[in-house]
Amino acid sequence: MKSAVRIVEVGARDGLQNEKAIIATADKIALIDRLSATGLRSIEATSFVSPKWVPQLADAAEVFAGITRKPGVHYPVLVPNERGYERALAVGVEEIAVFSAASEAFNQKNINASIAESLARFEPLMARAKADGIKVRGYVSTVLGCPYQGEVPVAEVVRVARELYAMGCYEVSLGDTIGIGTPGKARAMLRAVAAEVPLDALAVHFHDTYGQALPNILACLEEGVGVVDSAVSGVGGCPYAKGASGNVASEDVVYMLHGLGVQTGIDLALLVETGRWLSNLLGRETGSKVGRALSF
Repeated sequence: MKSAVRIVEVGARDGLQNEKAIIATADKIALIDRLSATGLRSIEATSFVSPKWVPQLADAAEVFAGITRKPGVHYPVLVPNERGYERALAVGVEEIAVFSAASEAFNQKNINASIAESLARFEPLMARAKADGIKVRGYVSTVLGCPYQGEVPVAEVVRVARELYAMGCYEVSLGDTIGIGTPGKARAMLRAVAAEVPLDALAVHFHDTYGQALPNILACLEEGVGVVDSAVSGVGGCPYAKGASGNVASEDVVYMLHGLGVQTGIDLALLVETGRWLSNLLGRETGSKVGRALSF
């Protein structure tokens, strides 16, 4: 296990885009600025997708332009295509993320394209990003199961991750989109991918639908993973996967890591306070068990 782990905070993007409530632009900016103060080094800010498909993030340009970018902190944004890339570039984005699934059925339902088509769309985008000096992170979803086709062959996860890395993604995040994985399966999947993509270029991204996110993360940490995606207050879900709960809560991941003696550089008290603030904004209880425990 590594002595230090980097948390990629995805609440402001992956979290909010899957919440029913649409919060004000000023509050999104305040959320990201609050997260910047906690010691996080990677905060996914927003997504430059069509407002028609993701109305929660229709104000992507305004949000990114409004945040106070702290030195040493990265603020990646999700882009689906070249049009999204151009919008992101116009407001000074320095890092982007692209996404595909390991499940053909999920890809078709999600973005109306096959895996091969989605990867082909990224080739010109990747070439432009390289020429512009923009870092690119890749996401592979449904790595441990799909709501439409069920089992997802590990070979497909390996193939998609390998292709994203070969295209130029400096890091590939492996996502259990519907949160059905268990530690043994998570470990086996990671080992298979790490046989073809350097472990230092891999991250893990677990949802907590079945309460398995922390055990899954721990199994992957024991394999040597050094990057974990999570969302403050456990916000989000997956609109294409019925019953899929939010991302694993950043507060819970940080508490576990600190308990293991693993450094994160994050002030847990400030993170809990931010999660509490966000859950109040959304009008519900925090999805973080640590957040709830420390409220009393």
